[in-house]
Amino acid sequence: MSGVDETPKPRSILLVAACALIDTDGRILLAQRPEGKSLAGLWEFPGGKVEPGETPEETLVRELHEELGIVTRVPCLAPLTFASHTYETFHLLMPLYVCRRYEGIPAGREGQALKWVRPAALRDYPMPPADEPLIPFLQDLL
Repeated sequence: MSGVDETPKPRSILLVAACALIDTDGRILLAQRPEGKSLAGLWEFPGGKVEPGETPEETLVRELHEELGIVTRVPCLAPLTFASHTYETFHLLMPLYVCRRYEGIPAGREGQALKWVRPAALRDYPMPPADEPLIPFLQDLL
């Protein structure tokens, strides 16, 4: 024995739903985390924390409207994959959905920059560690 306590530290699990919003040209929408938030400046798939009593799909319908000003419905969200990543103080579980049907033109309503990106160029945008493993699934899909 090394004398080092290797017992895992208890961490809360944070459930966050994310969406790969895809336009008619096959590009994916990325949002840049604004200054003042953790991981500011990194690019991510839109979404947010699943609130008590919500399903991940309901969360995305709400978050996409709040963050981007677009309207979609639960049947328009197709689950693709998920991320499971341990951060220092919590463990993130993040299902990723694909959405091709929505109403409106996405606009950053919370001060975030937005960018439509071709799947082959996704790695050109620095992302949080939990988002990076999702890229190959989107590249294979499109």
